[in-house]
Amino acid sequence: MLQIARQGAGPTREGAPENFTGTVQVNAPFVGTAPARVGGATVTFQPGARTAWHSHPLGQTLVVMSGLGWVQAEGNPVEEIRTGDVIFIPPNVKHWHGATDSTAMSHVAMTESLDGKTADWFGHVADVDYGRGSGIGND
Repeated sequence: MLQIARQGAGPTREGAPENFTGTVQVNAPFVGTAPARVGGATVTFQPGARTAWHSHPLGQTLVVMSGLGWVQAEGNPVEEIRTGDVIFIPPNVKHWHGATDSTAMSHVAMTESLDGKTADWFGHVADVDYGRGSGIGND
């Protein structure tokens, strides 16, 4: 039988402060049930908001729905992402993503779980790693 998760039917929650900096709203309308293991959320970042550094055991796919944002894999430059972009972060790559310092951004995040785990979280992104110190944004 089909299941339809209606937009706005589920609760929207604030992003957990241990995993996000700034104002972030998360709406997670679906979580896979075995044998499926994919889940997804729409995440809206206000200007300056971003995730903490994290990785995913099976990778993550982001689809930017609106706005302008940044993403960075550890050891690589900050990359600009915009409406319509699809970003694949490979398994176990430490990274962060969020809005620019002046523009909000929303994306759909799709992640698979491995043995019940979807992510490993690390520390918050320092301002030097966020766009300000990378040659992007307001220096």
